[in-house]
Amino acid sequence: MEEWVIVSACPVGEAMRRYITPGCHLVACDAGWHNLQKLGLRPALVVGDFDSAPPPPQGDTVVLPHVKDDTDTQYAARLAAEQGAGRVTILGALGGARLEHTLANLATGLWLQKQGAETLLADEHSEVRFLLPGRSLVLEQGDWRYFSLFPLEGVAEGVWVEGAFYPLQNAVLTPDFPLGVSNEWTEQGGPVTVRLCRGALAVICTRAD
Repeated sequence: MEEWVIVSACPVGEAMRRYITPGCHLVACDAGWHNLQKLGLRPALVVGDFDSAPPPPQGDTVVLPHVKDDTDTQYAARLAAEQGAGRVTILGALGGARLEHTLANLATGLWLQKQGAETLLADEHSEVRFLLPGRSLVLEQGDWRYFSLFPLEGVAEGVWVEGAFYPLQNAVLTPDFPLGVSNEWTEQGGPVTVRLCRGALAVICTRAD
């Protein structure tokens, strides 16, 4: 299974190095190459329209037009899907000054999951996974404090959460009521299983404040 790591422009600290595994295909988007430079890492490819940073002085670079449909991160995601990536991790894509880019990156993550790539977005405080109908997601507690479920394509139906402090049975989650926010593991700390019948979910694991 080929693994890709895409690094975008939001800050990526030293703690995030754990997501960049040996042998992965490492791609930077626009100013994301600065994040990798600070970590002492060199991407295999840099893509972007470079509206937030100049292109790197050396290395393989794809300069995109400013007028385009894809964001820089979406363009990198399309490359990953076209080349058969089985797992994609996106760093530097959550938070920052541009809320619209965080929302766009969540959409990119969902698109990748639909292409068959197990997709994860991460920052220092949280991880975002995506769940589609007919699949299940097992969440180990580790050092997480909370997990939350948000529907991404209108109503999510037939949502089951087993092993959690707040279990759900055949529930309906809607975009206008955050029923799935801030669930927790039980005191026993066993794994939580999430599944659904229709729709799509963002599943967010969060560390304690």
